[in-house]
Amino acid sequence: MSHEAVAAPASVVDQHVPWHYGNPHAEQRALVAGTAVVDISNRAIVRVCGEDRISWLNTLTTQYLLDLAPVGSGAPGAASSALALVLSPNGHVEHELHVVDDGTCTWIVTEPDSAPALLDYLTRMQFWNQVTITDVTDAFAVVWEPSREPDPVHPSWLVPTDFAERGFAGREVILPRSELPGRLSAAPQLAGTWALEALRAAAGVPRAGRETDHRTIPHEVGWIQTAVHLNKGCYRGQETVARVHNLGRPPRRLVLLHLDGSTEAGAAHCDRVFVDDVEVGWVGTGARHFELGAIATAIIKRSIPDDARLTVRTADGPLSAAIEPIVLLDR
Repeated sequence: MSHEAVAAPASVVDQHVPWHYGNPHAEQRALVAGTAVVDISNRAIVRVCGEDRISWLNTLTTQYLLDLAPVGSGAPGAASSALALVLSPNGHVEHELHVVDDGTCTWIVTEPDSAPALLDYLTRMQFWNQVTITDVTDAFAVVWEPSREPDPVHPSWLVPTDFAERGFAGREVILPRSELPGRLSAAPQLAGTWALEALRAAAGVPRAGRETDHRTIPHEVGWIQTAVHLNKGCYRGQETVARVHNLGRPPRRLVLLHLDGSTEAGAAHCDRVFVDDVEVGWVGTGARHFELGAIATAIIKRSIPDDARLTVRTADGPLSAAIEPIVLLDR
């Protein structure tokens, strides 16, 4: 594998980190084998310190965080990291939060360029709580590693078990930016974000800003099982979560599309999905998987049956697509 990093084009979400190192398919295999790491130092990091940090974040997010144990504490039955969401008053997803606590501060990894909006919201909600909120993106970086154990030195967020069991297992390690070059140079192999995103898409793991839009509710993309605690106290948007959960009728769902592989064309974010001439959804993440070939996640109307023949209208022309269900609807 070449170690000459190739930058992502402007159309790709992860800018300023390596897209690939010459062979994206080999890099995917290395990630699956657990021998490669990925530079995702473009992710934003917000740190919350203070004695009220856990209880305060618990009131603002969809996840139950009161039993979040500091990394390395060994507390029985307690998780050291969590996936949480910040919702709008109407229950739409605003932020995806990868949360880990080190015993003194809580670290939140979120999407590139999301820190200002998240910081503004948290600051407005601070009130009398004993917390200090800081954007530490310039001082700290994130590395993806194919491990299911917390890093012994640095705060590390673990992918939820439900997603890991689908084939997207790993951790996000938060470390000082000064340590990033050494961490990467010590890795057995390096993989780019092309490979990481292809594995994420194949596993049907949603990502804020890719599988979400301004109308997304957690039920549509599978976050009810992984990022929402249905029996916790009140938080913003809870009424929508409870109503849709009880009725079982989210308006859309996340699916995996298997695309016509007879050409080199692929799908891109926001490409429109049709049944005949009726638009029924849009593409979240398009990818070329080392085993599955051309694939894409898509958000489609819940009424579309699994055996429907779809067409994705791309910049290079239409592509036929078949559905593989990801978010299963019980009712």
